[in-house]
Amino acid sequence: MSTVADHQPAGAYDVSLPDDHPGASDPDYRARRDAIARIGAAHVPGAAIPDVEYTAEEHAVWARVQAELSELHRERACPAYLRGARALILPTDRVPQLREVDERVHALTGFHIDPVPGLVDTRTFYGALAERRFLSTQYIRHHSVPHYTPEPDIVHEIIGHANMLADPVLADLYEAAGHASRRAESAEALQFFSRVFWFTLEFGVVTEHSAPKAFGAGILSSFGELHTYADPNLVDHRPFDLVAMGTTDYDITRYQPVLFRAGSTERLLDDLHHFFAGYDDEAFARLTDQRPGRARADERTPR
Repeated sequence: MSTVADHQPAGAYDVSLPDDHPGASDPDYRARRDAIARIGAAHVPGAAIPDVEYTAEEHAVWARVQAELSELHRERACPAYLRGARALILPTDRVPQLREVDERVHALTGFHIDPVPGLVDTRTFYGALAERRFLSTQYIRHHSVPHYTPEPDIVHEIIGHANMLADPVLADLYEAAGHASRRAESAEALQFFSRVFWFTLEFGVVTEHSAPKAFGAGILSSFGELHTYADPNLVDHRPFDLVAMGTTDYDITRYQPVLFRAGSTERLLDDLHHFFAGYDDEAFARLTDQRPGRARADERTPR
């Protein structure tokens, strides 16, 4: 079994962090991010995923966040997500290796979890879903702010998305999303699709027994979002509307002030499957004729 230490080359940092990133001024964290990113960049789909030798500090961050999120999930997560989490059974005391998560998810639903160094371009990320491949980072957020990450880390990828991909119904939905993204040839059509993905599979809300339950991985992997998503004083819950989602702006750097709430999980699944099955540039043109303005292209994946 190979580890990140076996593959770590010398050299300058490859990962660029903004000045306001929690780990920007921490040379040890930057070195870890660089080493782990190189593993993701070198990985070839289908090859064995090298293990990362996570530190005790990194394991402690995972254990704390996993424990607190799991408690919130019992009350606030939708049933489909909880089914996946019960099937996947993530470790509670250590950061899971992507290799073991990949093996378990593939056995459950046929999806693979492939490592990447960080954010990938929109078409690559969504297109991989059509092949039942989810592209995941392996690094973990900075220990100084365990409840916050400015970009997707392994907490978001695994606690958020992998738990969903462990459920066959949700895994099929992810694959359908991937096929829809590939049929969106123009940048504008892809951006419309991406916004729908954001407001559903990342930040979806459904009604279960008259209460709002978290559906999207962005909420389910965020301690803060799980505390705010259902508060009517902080979040505007709008009716589930695919066209409104596809034409609504959002800010990835703050808790979401606008969410779209479906009447039930079944309604969300039915509407999304129908949307994904028929989505292409012509569908985008028809849909945007119903609303003023057009979506703006974005070359980064909003995850």
